[in-house]
Amino acid sequence: MARRERLVIVDDDRTARELTGDYLRREGFDVWEAATMAEALEGAPRWGADCWLLDVRLPDGDGFDLARSLRAGPAPDAGIIFVTCRDDTMDRVIGLELGGDDYVPKPVALRELLARVRSVLRRRRPAVPADLSVHTFDDWTIDLTRRELMDPAGAPVRLTRGEFDLLAALVRSAGRPVARYYLVEVVSNRDPDVGERTVDTLVSRLRRKLESNPRSPRLIVTVQGVGYKLAAQVRGG
Repeated sequence: MARRERLVIVDDDRTARELTGDYLRREGFDVWEAATMAEALEGAPRWGADCWLLDVRLPDGDGFDLARSLRAGPAPDAGIIFVTCRDDTMDRVIGLELGGDDYVPKPVALRELLARVRSVLRRRRPAVPADLSVHTFDDWTIDLTRRELMDPAGAPVRLTRGEFDLLAALVRSAGRPVARYYLVEVVSNRDPDVGERTVDTLVSRLRRKLESNPRSPRLIVTVQGVGYKLAAQVRGG
């Protein structure tokens, strides 16, 4: 069984820290908590976290100092998300320049925070080796390296860039809901005009190409209030 992904929440607000931690544990993560910079640095070598959620204001320092220490020592490759009441533009710039992957102002909805955590974790995962890039689902075959999709008869299916990127994201997270927030990021190619309606349109087009009955989809299904998921079992090549 693959190990569960590990998160650390560093926040001196005990109520907020425990509420967030309990929610993320229910979503399948292993979560550790720390109230101070010293406590976080002491535990970092043991925890081996995949992503850190840092408040900027801490009793014995700030989240920026902690991020510097993590990057220089025990967590050079882990994701870092600043979750803080400080919403100044300069703070955002500093946080991102220090190697932060995201900067989220409080208060933040837990569902949105979950989507951002998953987004950071996906970006931080190692690239798929070429010999593991071919996957099958419901007799369809997708090659993530060559960016090719084959139908059950072995014929190539033409997809636009956005359609392929969205389908690839669903394949990588097969069986799990993928938030619209993340799918917008996947298909936008940094275009500020791309939003959730674009994602919905791409899903509709994919359903017409993959589903026997697009009006009653069984492969790409809607998860109300979250986004979409690929319901088929995926096997690696």
